[in-house]
Amino acid sequence: MGGNDIIEQGAATALWQALVREGERETGCALGEDVESYLVFALMRHLRDDQLVARVMALDWLQAHELPGRERVDALRDVGDRCLILAGLFPGQAQRRRVDAGYFVDLGRSAYETVAGATRAGYADLFAQLVDAYLAMVRVLASAARRPLPRLGGDGTMTAQPIPAGLSRPLH
Repeated sequence: MGGNDIIEQGAATALWQALVREGERETGCALGEDVESYLVFALMRHLRDDQLVARVMALDWLQAHELPGRERVDALRDVGDRCLILAGLFPGQAQRRRVDAGYFVDLGRSAYETVAGATRAGYADLFAQLVDAYLAMVRVLASAARRPLPRLGGDGTMTAQPIPAGLSRPLH
């Protein structure tokens, strides 16, 4: 990782953290340091996924359960993360898929619960916190969906681009 990559990564982290904190302020949801940090890094990891809204989360959840050990835990963590992002930033996807608005919340929390039950104490504790904070994280992300999402340009400058029309509707 070159010096510019580290700077870009740090700038992106700071921008996502500011967006999450603004969402916390607007919603009155205090996520706590561990949950907030996890959410920031989940956003950074998964919003680069061009197939995020095309994925079939239930199939990913089922396929994850067929994997052995650590692969299962990682795949379920990813399902929980993606469901969290879809529920918060892209809730219109549930309607498009003709499922209840709580579909992504229920599936994501279930994935995190399984991770919490299948890992060592420290990791299990974090995922137990994430299960408890899931709805609060969705609310924080829904608050963020009402404004342009940050993007890091190839030249290292931050830009804000609106969420594409039809992908997101704020939760009421």
